[in-house]
Amino acid sequence: MAITKEQIIKAIESMSIMDIMDLINSMEKKFGVSSIITNKQNNNQQQEKKEEQTEFSIYLKGIGNNKISVIKTVRNIMNLGLKEAKDLVESAPVVLKESISKQEALDLESKLKISGAEIEIK
Repeated sequence: MAITKEQIIKAIESMSIMDIMDLINSMEKKFGVSSIITNKQNNNQQQEKKEEQTEFSIYLKGIGNNKISVIKTVRNIMNLGLKEAKDLVESAPVVLKESISKQEALDLESKLKISGAEIEIK
C-alpha cells in the first residue's frame, strides 16, 4: 500500500525541527537535489516582485460614443489647441503620455474614462 502525501505531512507534523532538518538532508543525499536551489528560486521570485514598474504610458485605444468630451479632456491633459487635440483623438490608437508616474497614470485614466474614452495603461 502506498503512502499518501497527507500521511507524510501528518508524520512530519509530529517531528521536531531537528528531525525535519535531518529528513531534508537525507532526502537531498538520496535524490541528489538541494534545498539551496529552491531558496535561490524563491529569492529570485521575491526580487522580481520588488522590481515594480515605476514608469507608465497612457494609450488612447478608442474614442467611444462621446467624441467631443474626449477631445476636451485630451486638450486639457495635453495642453493642446482644439485642432491638435481633435487630430490626436481621431488618430486613436495612440500614446497620449509616456514615462509618467503610477499616480499620474491613474488620474489621467479616470479623467479619460469619465469622458468616455477607451484607455490602456502600460
